[in-house]
Amino acid sequence: MSNIWIHILFLVLYFIGLIFIGVYTGKKAKSSEDYHLGGRSIGAFVSSLSFVAAYFSSVVIIGGGGFGYKYGLATIWIGVVNVLVGCFLAWVILGKKTRVMTAKLHAISLPDFFQKRYNLQFAKTFTSIVIVLFLIIYNVSILKGLGNTFEVILNIPYTTGLLISGAIVLVYVMFGGYLAVVWTGFIQAIIMISGLVYLFFVTISKVGGLTTGVAKLQTIQQSLVETPGVWGFTGLISFMLVVSLGVWGMPQMVARFYSIKDGKAIRIGALIATIGGTMAIIPYLLGALTRIIYPHIVDVDLALPTLVNGIMPVFGISLFFIGVIAAGMSTFSSILITSSTSLIKDLWTDSLHKKMTEKQEIVYSRFINVAIGIISIAIAWNPPGLVLELTGFSWAIIASTCLAPYVLGLYWTKAAKFGALASMTGGFAVSLYWMIFTPYPVHGFIPGVVVSFVLFFVFSWIRPFKKFG
Repeated sequence: MSNIWIHILFLVLYFIGLIFIGVYTGKKAKSSEDYHLGGRSIGAFVSSLSFVAAYFSSVVIIGGGGFGYKYGLATIWIGVVNVLVGCFLAWVILGKKTRVMTAKLHAISLPDFFQKRYNLQFAKTFTSIVIVLFLIIYNVSILKGLGNTFEVILNIPYTTGLLISGAIVLVYVMFGGYLAVVWTGFIQAIIMISGLVYLFFVTISKVGGLTTGVAKLQTIQQSLVETPGVWGFTGLISFMLVVSLGVWGMPQMVARFYSIKDGKAIRIGALIATIGGTMAIIPYLLGALTRIIYPHIVDVDLALPTLVNGIMPVFGISLFFIGVIAAGMSTFSSILITSSTSLIKDLWTDSLHKKMTEKQEIVYSRFINVAIGIISIAIAWNPPGLVLELTGFSWAIIASTCLAPYVLGLYWTKAAKFGALASMTGGFAVSLYWMIFTPYPVHGFIPGVVVSFVLFFVFSWIRPFKKFG
């Protein structure tokens, strides 16, 4: 049996498993809350590892490897801060508070939380639209990573890999809803971590050990082993913040806090998510070391797939291949279920007051999942940038819109509706303008979030609201 057919066999078995999970969990979705949140009964291990899979995905494996190849070892700091801020602090600071307050308000999404917390219908409508539009851009970055992996590993056209991976996700999300997303994410995280750890040891052996590898990298270019190195502090710190602190305002991530079983599960989940999240450091390191073995890669998003295809044994390639596909599919599926919740529940049913039965909500949510997936695949057919650049753009806009009203809504009892209104619209406008029109190296997430918090405090002081709770 040729190597290609071995990879295909593993892939087919994996896809069959995903579809089985989707169909099986779909039978448990008896209500809208079941479909969108799994009945708020998800355990610690499943919640935390699906969080890791949705957070890091093919964006970090493919995009992180590309950034490591391009900018060197300084990019490892991105992974380190991802673990400390994006995993550990996110679970500790946001987890329990989110679970308690969303249950109290009967909120099933971030826009739903905003409407009920601030008694402001516009907040739900506005954030629903922002979330759906810019999560589609994030979807494009994920699908690009999947297509690149198929292209290098299976030697098939990028577009074919794009269609295969996208179609499988659409099937299991359409049937299984949120339960399918978290359970497949749990399994995908285990596969993803296993593949990266295996690749790490093979690569270190190939370059003659970590110390030798760093020395060889230094001979290529001194700045590749320095901090901030090629990138510079401004670019490095800006991007570090958007993909670490920005996750606090990403709706598909905080959904894990809505749906987890209880406070004890959150404490256990914080530990598991932090340990599992350390895998985020590996792609940046390996991307940098790939320069030693393959110094002339033009499309840096192909760095890790090229490395894997060149140095791994056939079963190792299959494991990594499935790991990347698993990672991308986990995030893609999380975004689909979040987007359908925003469109059907938040925008159509609640904002536009179009009533429907629980069964109709589930049916229409499945339809919207497919529609958003097809739109994302169409845009990814000819993607407009590098994987991590697309991710940074979408995260900056969504986090600048949602982060301040979400965090302050949890912890500040005097947080007022006019503060939330000014924060959302101001943060959105500033970050979008900055990302499109401003040539400065500071990422648009920084001014967007700063303006968002400032406006929140100022307008809450100008137009105070009665204490919440």
